[in-house]
Amino acid sequence: MNTRPLVAVVAAGAAVALAACGTPSSGGTSSDGGKFTVVWDMWASGESDVEALEAQLAIAREENPDIDIQLKHAPWDDYFTKLTTNLASGDVACVTSMNGQRLSGYHEAFLPLTEEELATAGIDPDDFAAGSFDIMSHDGTLYGIPYDVAAMLVYYNKDMFAETGTPEPEVGWTFDDFDAAAEGTTTDEHHGFGMSIGEFQWMSLPIARSGKQPVDESGALALDDPEFADAAEWYVDIADKGFGSVPPSAAETGWGEQEYQAGNVAMAIDGTWNAATYLGNEAGFDAGMVDLPSQDGEHLGLVLGSGYGISADCADKEAALKVLGSLVGEDAQNLIASSGRSYPARTSSQPLYFGSLDEGVRDEVEATFEAAFTGVQGQRSTDDWAQINEAMSPQIISVYTGDTTIGDVLGQTQQQFGE
Repeated sequence: MNTRPLVAVVAAGAAVALAACGTPSSGGTSSDGGKFTVVWDMWASGESDVEALEAQLAIAREENPDIDIQLKHAPWDDYFTKLTTNLASGDVACVTSMNGQRLSGYHEAFLPLTEEELATAGIDPDDFAAGSFDIMSHDGTLYGIPYDVAAMLVYYNKDMFAETGTPEPEVGWTFDDFDAAAEGTTTDEHHGFGMSIGEFQWMSLPIARSGKQPVDESGALALDDPEFADAAEWYVDIADKGFGSVPPSAAETGWGEQEYQAGNVAMAIDGTWNAATYLGNEAGFDAGMVDLPSQDGEHLGLVLGSGYGISADCADKEAALKVLGSLVGEDAQNLIASSGRSYPARTSSQPLYFGSLDEGVRDEVEATFEAAFTGVQGQRSTDDWAQINEAMSPQIISVYTGDTTIGDVLGQTQQQFGE
């Protein structure tokens, strides 16, 4: 996921200067007009992202006229570096955006949200998609509220399937179907599948095939679980059989997705957050999408996403909670859904997302999303999960080149980071 829209789930949360609650620049003081200032830190990749954020900001300001709400933003690539730096100095904005998959490494910076805090924010958990609160929870404690939900899909090039006479995948397909599709769409001109070293792009299929997450239910690292390891070996075999296009270097973290978007491979794994982008791809091919395949009748996917939390050190938590409530409120959720930029966590807003799509693909996307979000689990991760993935990514390149095996990579990483 190296190129991320505003709502990337698999992504995301950033801030220009994660300023301290309790200082004039970040929130925590009264302005000259007597309003308490709350800073909201978020990420933005370009002008369109900033415009979308400002539209949400306008809603929050209208709903909270007694609070001075300020927006700070920065590109995704800069976010966690700055967040880590500012955490060390205690400079965290009152409302800070957070990628759910990275929450484990930052949860201590956030205020645990109990029923009392949710009531202050005007948030009813029943208004949100099943399992969505898992996105912003760690070790059973809720630290934020999700604004979007995401799942991983198989995106495919309908033109390449037609060209090779390969049957298109359908919702509810199996791994046998996937294998046949990867082989059938591989020609001298293009591979059937784009391989990746990105966390969710390469792990999603082994998780779905094995029914196992690489972190067990106790929160312990389980990369060497035999069933997960066998499924990872199957994934690598896609390349060994000549059906997969492999990244040329560890720098190409989004190789599979990029090759798919360019029209160079028939299939790739990516998140629901890119559905609209791929449907309108610049390469001009007819794009399709389907849920992850099932194995022995079982289907395991992860519910991913991002949300907003309150700094544990925020000087006026009540004001910050009210802002949080507005940012995940019905009007704000309707806005991001109707723009097609994000699949909202609030269930009443979700139909607006499908309504934003071209009528010709609307039914297909809705059916795929329904299947993809059925039976999902919240992702389990360790406190050093980001470091684990950073350590594995370059080693997976060595697997693709045949210099090592995926079993050795998983075992060595387990030995290095496991307890």
